[in-house]
Amino acid sequence: MSVQDLIATAQALVAPGKGILAADESHATIEKRFQKINLANSETARRDYREMLFAAPGINEYISGVILYDETLRQKAADGTPFVELFNKLGIIPGIKVDTGAKDLANCPGEKITEGLDGLRERFKEYHKLGARFAKWRAVINIADGIPSETCLIANAEALARYASLAQEQSIVPIVEPEVIMDGTHSIDRCEEVSSRALVHVFNKLREQRVRLEGMLLKPNMILSGAEAGVHADIRSVAERTIKTFLRTVPAAVPGIVFLSGGQSDELATQHLNAMNATFKNLPWQLSFSYGRALQAPALKAWAGKPENLKAGAAAFARRARLNSAARLGAYTAEMERT
Repeated sequence: MSVQDLIATAQALVAPGKGILAADESHATIEKRFQKINLANSETARRDYREMLFAAPGINEYISGVILYDETLRQKAADGTPFVELFNKLGIIPGIKVDTGAKDLANCPGEKITEGLDGLRERFKEYHKLGARFAKWRAVINIADGIPSETCLIANAEALARYASLAQEQSIVPIVEPEVIMDGTHSIDRCEEVSSRALVHVFNKLREQRVRLEGMLLKPNMILSGAEAGVHADIRSVAERTIKTFLRTVPAAVPGIVFLSGGQSDELATQHLNAMNATFKNLPWQLSFSYGRALQAPALKAWAGKPENLKAGAAAFARRARLNSAARLGAYTAEMERT
């Protein structure tokens, strides 16, 4: 894949009206979700659940790409069709999560560093052969008294940049995810300050590693009040603070920003995305979504692990994807939630 192919793939992932489904939950994470519906976490259950999402009617109208877990990239649907083949037929781009999780950062209490660089070049080669054309690496940045430290921000920015460089070397578009966690009592001002610092470090390190910004995507948090804050910023304030922050820190060469939902409710994640796209025009990058739980939660509830509910689960997922597609265009309304 040439540089132009990388750019074309990145642009296709943020095509107007479309966004990315994050279906890259580890076995431990998906087990927590299955526990809520009293379902055993077996390989068959994981396959059935994800096939329900991937085969939802009309999903290729709203979803441009899917981030997969290692197991899922290799799996086949119940009829024997590889998931990658299913995506290719639908015109949906397969992606892969490649980090191995956030671990405690030495000598920095309360802070994390994401691991997974060892052997990554070889893993990318294999993932490309299996059909993956983009990847994701998530950094975890906590807000609390005295943190994040510069040590944490720089270490995670370096890891993100090294990952992104290796991805592009192997003809894979990197999604760079420096997530400032919304847990905590911090204000929206504090979130803006930390997010700005994190993004400055990330793009400095991306340049040092010679990453082609035109062939990558950014997956950031929105600028939000902490989940346990006494006062929560309204939807318009979140939109304004988020865009202001990105205009200051994200280069225009980046083709798209695909937001994570970060623990927001389904509706709120959609409302915030819509407010940004409805209010701000002629931005240098596309504003899209790369949601996991905020897309999947209604489907999981409707399915409840029962074969007779597969159609209901698929319909619930397709509906949520359609609403976020509308938000992607700034055309979402509260009335759509009721009809």
